[in-house]
This record gives sequence, structure tokens and C-alpha cells, in this order.
Amino acid sequence: MTLPKFGLGTFRLQGDTVIHSVTNALDLGYRAIDTAQAYDNEEAIGIAIKNSGISSDSIYLTTKIWVDNLSKEKLIPSLKASLKKLNVDAVDLTLIHWPAPSSPVAVEEYMTALLEAKKLGLTKKIGVSNFNIDLLKRAIAVIGAENIETNQIELSPYLQNRRLVSFMKQQGINVTSYMTLAYGKALKDPIIQEIANHNQQTPAQVILAWALAKGYAVIPSSTKRENLASNLAAQGITLSDEQLMKIDQLDTNSREVNPEGLAPIWDPSI
Repeated sequence: MTLPKFGLGTFRLQGDTVIHSVTNALDLGYRAIDTAQAYDNEEAIGIAIKNSGISSDSIYLTTKIWVDNLSKEKLIPSLKASLKKLNVDAVDLTLIHWPAPSSPVAVEEYMTALLEAKKLGLTKKIGVSNFNIDLLKRAIAVIGAENIETNQIELSPYLQNRRLVSFMKQQGINVTSYMTLAYGKALKDPIIQEIANHNQQTPAQVILAWALAKGYAVIPSSTKRENLASNLAAQGITLSDEQLMKIDQLDTNSREVNPEGLAPIWDPSI
């Protein structure tokens, strides 16, 4: 399966909350779910998928290796533990969650281990998350750009990461946008609201349609069925060139996520 352009994010959703979200999403037609070891919700997601009656083979599952499991001794066993929790034999995509420059484990070591996990059939494709250009170059040197399906990065109207996106496109690496709504801040933007009102759409739909028009994959999350349905409908929205340009001009290099010890030195957005 190619990387789906639209999926369900599950960051900060656990227990019955994530089961409810995944259950509603699958019922509405979502067929891609993004999780991570650090989210502590893989087991609950596995339960929701099983109870849905939908074959896991038709659901694109992404998980991410946490920084504590980056070493060659821990990465594959940790992925096997994730598969057990998710109740699958393999996931579709496994990412390195954070490059963690303060970690004693080098990029070369964990990318080699991740490629081995792919060769063992534990994951169909592999990739990274929160990598800057320099780290991507190191990863490419180890396993080749053809083995890096995506780099999942914070990307919103306020943080458009143009240099990084340009490099990724040159290398044939898909862009997956997380925090696409900028923690909800972009929903209140006057330009976004103006476009939404003109089109009779929601601000979230406008932002997601903008990201999709750029060719990015998006993984918005919600605990409300009506919002899940509304977000999914963004796939059918086409914004005008003028509207896209107005959103392009909102970039302020404003970042919401920058954990010390986990994040690299970021490339300038503009």
C-alpha cells in the first residue's frame, strides 16, 4: 500500500477515548491510523480494530520507535512488542519517532536496525519523524532514500518548513504533516476563517485541504464523530489558487513542538 494521504492521529488519546475515536473513524471510512510506542495506546487501538470487524489487512497502520528503543539490541524486540499490542503480524510503516541528538545511539545504528526490521517482515515500509535536512542526509547515506517512505514533521500554515520540504521532494521522500492545525491556533486565524466562511466550510477543512493540495499526508485527530467526519470530507475540497496563496503567506516559523533532548536543530522554515 502506498502512503495514504489522509489518516487518523492518536497522539494524547488513550484507553476508552482512543478506542472510541478509532471505532468512529473506521466506521466513517478512515483506513489509516497513526500511533507510537510513546502514546501508550497501541493495545487499545488493537482492541478497537479487532472489535470493528474490519480486517487489519485493509487498515494502514503506522507506529513509531521511542528513543529508549533505538539501539540495535532493543529496536526489533520493541517493534515485536508493538505488533503484539496491535494484534498484527506486521505494520505498514514504522518510523523513528525522534532523532534524539542527545542519545548515545547514532543515526547509522538505528537506521540499520530499522531496515533489518523491514527485511524481517515486521514492517512493510520504514521512515523517520522530526528529522532535519542534515539528519535525513545521514539516514539516506545508510539505507538509501528509496527506503525512507516519509519524514513526519510538524507542518501547519504557521510553520511551512519550505527548505526541508523542498529537500524531501528532491529525494522522493513523502511529507507527512502533524500538528497541521497548529494545536487549534490556526482555526482562529482571520484569513482561514474568511476562506472558510466564503466557501461554507470549516476552518479545519480549509487547512487540511490546503495541506492536501500541497501533496502532504495529514493525520488529524479528534474525539468527536462529527469532527472526524468533517475532517475526512476535506479530501473532496478544492481551494482556489488565490486562497492557497493567502494561506502560504501565513508562515511565521512558529513551532508548537520542540522537546529538549529529542529535537534536532531545526532548519529555517522560510
